[in-house]
Amino acid sequence: MSETHVRTTKVEKTQFSDSELVERYLDGEETCFRELVGRYEGRIVNFIQRSIGDRERAYDLAQETFIRVYRHIHRFDTSKKFSTWIYTIASNLAKNELRNRSRNPLVLFQTLTAKWDDDHRPLQFEDSSMRPDDLFRKRQLQDLVERAAEQLPVHHREVFILREIEGKSYEEIAEITDTQLGTVKSRLNRARNRFAQIIEPWLE
Repeated sequence: MSETHVRTTKVEKTQFSDSELVERYLDGEETCFRELVGRYEGRIVNFIQRSIGDRERAYDLAQETFIRVYRHIHRFDTSKKFSTWIYTIASNLAKNELRNRSRNPLVLFQTLTAKWDDDHRPLQFEDSSMRPDDLFRKRQLQDLVERAAEQLPVHHREVFILREIEGKSYEEIAEITDTQLGTVKSRLNRARNRFAQIIEPWLE
């Protein structure tokens, strides 16, 4: 197979929807699963890291997420959103991690220090067109946001991250967290209010 053909095939795969990649993988195109991993690996690692405050552990849990996707992908309903399904798996693993930690009162959440991707995120901190001094101030704000989000209660932090950083819809958040839509909105409202209280002194 020529290099040109390989390159063309890769470009074509990126044009498939997630559900189409799942269907093609189940039909025997194993490279389609690698395409799905490539699309979501970074986002899943970042989501888990923001949820549990541990970058190294986030890599482990992200790997476990994809193992579970691989094992159960034949059960996936392609009429639904793949992103919602994989975030649900990642969210459950993050919750289990926090639940296990909570049994030890000496374990505290670590500071969220990893840079946030600005790809399709409501909160954006990186812009290559910005002047260095503006970029520096924005990175300082990023650090403040991370420290403030860390102080939110677990359930509030989860919906805050999914909505304000991951850009998920209320309906997606409800499905990912297995929570009623009204509860999602209530938690998000409380999270935003608490977040504002935490960050306000730092902005003075």
